[in-house]
Amino acid sequence: MKIVCASTPEQENYIEELIQYIYSEIFPLHFSDEYIIQMEAIHVLVPREDELHYNGTMKEAFQLISSLQALIAVMETVQYEMIESTHEDIFSKNVSILNEYGYSFPFTLNQFSNLRNDVISKYSKPTNLYLA
Repeated sequence: MKIVCASTPEQENYIEELIQYIYSEIFPLHFSDEYIIQMEAIHVLVPREDELHYNGTMKEAFQLISSLQALIAVMETVQYEMIESTHEDIFSKNVSILNEYGYSFPFTLNQFSNLRNDVISKYSKPTNLYLA
């Protein structure tokens, strides 16, 4: 018999916050709004029920949180630094963990190395609360 601890609501909320951060802070710097809409349509970082392998255990929640944090760190780092093999290793390892749990992330690290010139996006957080 094996005892498994369920993830906490805080962990589940944090996973959603990290995904929202990627959509609002990272994707708009690299992709157009139209492309981000397409990514939402094919369920990027939004697991489908039929493909979900995440059971909501504490261990799985920690793995998802760690993977999302590592991906964010690498994607933000390669915006300003040259891509090194360690970046690629960390990126591919964490993408495979996300895919393992049913969270699709169909990108390559090279897609995050160049910033867009026009960074006005409906996905970006407003810089002024009066605009929200």
